[in-house]
Amino acid sequence: MDLDSLKKLLKELEVKLQTIKEALKINEKKIELEKLESMTMQDGFWENSKLQSSVLSKMKVIKDIIEKILKLEDELSDSFEYFEFANEENDIESYNESIKISKLLEEKLNKLEITTLLSEEYDENNAILTIHPGAGGTESQDWALMLYRMYTRWSQKSEFEVEILDYQDGEEAGIKSVSFLVKGTNAYGYLKGENGVHRLVRISPFDSNSRRHTSFAAIEVLPEISENIDIDINPDDIQMDVYRASGAGGQHVNKTSSAVRLKHVPSGIVVTCQTERSQLQNRENAMKLLKAKLYRVKLQEHKDKISDIKGEVSDNSWGNQIRSYVFCPYTLVKDHRTNYEVGNVQAVMDGKIDDFITEYLKYIKGNNV
Repeated sequence: MDLDSLKKLLKELEVKLQTIKEALKINEKKIELEKLESMTMQDGFWENSKLQSSVLSKMKVIKDIIEKILKLEDELSDSFEYFEFANEENDIESYNESIKISKLLEEKLNKLEITTLLSEEYDENNAILTIHPGAGGTESQDWALMLYRMYTRWSQKSEFEVEILDYQDGEEAGIKSVSFLVKGTNAYGYLKGENGVHRLVRISPFDSNSRRHTSFAAIEVLPEISENIDIDINPDDIQMDVYRASGAGGQHVNKTSSAVRLKHVPSGIVVTCQTERSQLQNRENAMKLLKAKLYRVKLQEHKDKISDIKGEVSDNSWGNQIRSYVFCPYTLVKDHRTNYEVGNVQAVMDGKIDDFITEYLKYIKGNNV
């Protein structure tokens, strides 16, 4: 890249950053943040736990966005300074540094641009993901584990925190199921499009004859519901069972009944949690999951049966997949809703799913216009 091309790239990044700032209404967010901060100074604010939770949560979301923008502005300014010095002094090191910063900045702006597509309620919330393997025993359980690894890798790259709520090992390999919380601003907005059946085609490492197998796993994505949202759960409607946790975790999990299973009797919804040593903590995590599931039911209460809500995921089998991952006889990952596809399946399995997320958000945005 010559100096003229670098200058053109910097100008494009400057315009793109300004466009994103306008789309995210950064100036309005700064005013809103000032108002929220003034609320924390009012008498009785800290005694009102519900108000406190709501206001502090909103403040955190706004601060995160503003801080990201300020950091990007600083990086853009640094890149311009290196460019100017390289141009005036013909300094190759400054030139290389400007290119390096610009390329990284371009990636960050492309990622932040996705945020402008998020406008629905709860998009800014944490996300709760549950992965269930389909029929097929070890093969599908291994596929569920591969998907879990993909989402944890994506979360790490996106600077989100992952908290396991429930994890059940497979009998020979993989997992029977896993529920985990992805914590960070807009986690649900990014991941909501992952809800559905995911299909794998590969030569099975568990087949001695090296035959090609097709496996399925279902992903359920729910927003974590904050404490200030009213969900009326009658304690008498909850049936709680405790049992000894299974799988990895040391001697402790085999000696104490710390695992918790909660059943909401009216709806039939069942959730489990066994990852913590404390029964109390497992119950709290199980309640997070139950609350999210019940809120989905509440939002769709016009439907007649709970099975209608669960039907959004569809049958965990052929013909209902939202995305296919093909390892053999060719390599391809294709989203069947948007028709977006890439050939580097290994990169996707290593967490490179941002383009799929972006294309889905554009797809639903276009359909809602």
